[in-house]
Amino acid sequence: MVGRTIILLTLFLAAASGFAQVTPEQTQEIIRHSAQATHADWERAPDFDFCEVDTTKTGSRTSAVLMIAGSPYYRLVQVNGEDLSPDQDAAEQQRLTSAIQQRQSETPDAKAKRIAKYQAERHRDQQLLEQFIDAMNFTFAGHEVVDSHQVGVFVATPRPDYVPKSMETKVLTGLKGKLWIDESSFRWVKVQAEAVKPVSIVGFLARVEPGTQFELQERPINAEIWLPCLFRMQSRAKVLFLVNKSSETNEGYFNYEPNGKLSIDGCTRKKKATEHQ
Repeated sequence: MVGRTIILLTLFLAAASGFAQVTPEQTQEIIRHSAQATHADWERAPDFDFCEVDTTKTGSRTSAVLMIAGSPYYRLVQVNGEDLSPDQDAAEQQRLTSAIQQRQSETPDAKAKRIAKYQAERHRDQQLLEQFIDAMNFTFAGHEVVDSHQVGVFVATPRPDYVPKSMETKVLTGLKGKLWIDESSFRWVKVQAEAVKPVSIVGFLARVEPGTQFELQERPINAEIWLPCLFRMQSRAKVLFLVNKSSETNEGYFNYEPNGKLSIDGCTRKKKATEHQ
């Protein structure tokens, strides 16, 4: 109990001072507390449907992401910022109706496998979050204002003694990055990471190359929960150490609503409003 009180006091003093004077001990507690808050928010993510815009070099696709019977379903609503034609929209609605009916009638084994696949993806993301904290040394680098949020900035460098817990987390040994932490809620306003050395993944079949970059941004969706609003990735890799592969991911998320409350039109209206700002 005494130890817990000291930790809370440490966090309170750090927040009250605007992260102006942060000791290495306070830095560690701030990082841990922010990771716990982010983890708790991500645990609540399946309770919400939302809109997603996926942008590539060839255009964009906007979808309503609906949680149906334990896993998400992507219902297309726009292509390149334009509404679907009536025929296309009717076809997408029919696919959604068919998916609902299929999931309602699937066998217990099929349902369990579908949900297990989704949960495995979530577990991988959670593990990367947790191991990112363990794999890095953090140094306080000052404060900034990001999208009206007062934030503390923390620089992350790889810990030389870190031992990866899985093949996926091995990539952390070659990353450096930054965390922008909201000073009042301890949420992650922004995370950036970049590969600074080659890291072998998937056995000896491939490796992540320097230049691979990640960025995640989060914002409050209500008074209690923060969830992602943007994810970007530029990946550089070599397959069999010979063939160069590169790809880009740019995803925006908005209009989070409790399951069953999201309007398909809500994704369209939000997209149009964003384009005219």
